[in-house]
Amino acid sequence: MSDLKERTSTTSTETKAASAVDLKLEVIVIPVSDVERAKQFYAKLGWRLDADFAGPDDYRVIQFTPPGSNASVIFGKNVTPAAPGSAQGLYLIVSDIEAARNELLSRGVAISEAFHAAGNVHVGSDEPYLFGRVRLSGPDPERGSYRSYASFSDPDGNGWLLQEVTARLPGRVDANATAFNSSADLASALRRAAAAHGEYEKRNGGQHDENWPDWYAEYIVREQAGRQQAA
Repeated sequence: MSDLKERTSTTSTETKAASAVDLKLEVIVIPVSDVERAKQFYAKLGWRLDADFAGPDDYRVIQFTPPGSNASVIFGKNVTPAAPGSAQGLYLIVSDIEAARNELLSRGVAISEAFHAAGNVHVGSDEPYLFGRVRLSGPDPERGSYRSYASFSDPDGNGWLLQEVTARLPGRVDANATAFNSSADLASALRRAAAAHGEYEKRNGGQHDENWPDWYAEYIVREQAGRQQAA
């Protein structure tokens, strides 16, 4: 664990030193065998269709963007030489794993139960695991950020993972730029702030805090930036 912390710290320092030019990841290519089938599937997810262009030499490209995402996926004909279904470990970050999973279920998408990782345990190839960790049923018991998942695949077998993230690790978000991708994300942040503020009021003798809006705002900004919360 100490080695991981050291490498994480070093990487963060190196990233800050090399951030003179913005490099925004905006498109991921996924290989499919049946373009129309894939188009119907990603439309069923509720993703926004941005483009469907055809060109010479039997070329076609389709672009979809997940709700609230700054990155899109493209697929089509003669877009990539990769084998259909070979894209794996595609992460979709959500603020509430159960709500996101239920949304997909309501759209008729086959998705796993929510699960969390048990730790670094080597298991047989027939056992489901994530980064070498055994999957345990249900969300993380403490609902820790980055710790709860659910998985699904498109018709070709390209694999997607929902990951619940409620608070970013330090250095991963600009502390001066708090943003939300949807009203649902903002509502989740407000609920977490309300729960924390309730505990704060208890510690202060149960007195109503007239400045609760300021407290909420500071809590949410700190949470997004991965900074330690004030007592």
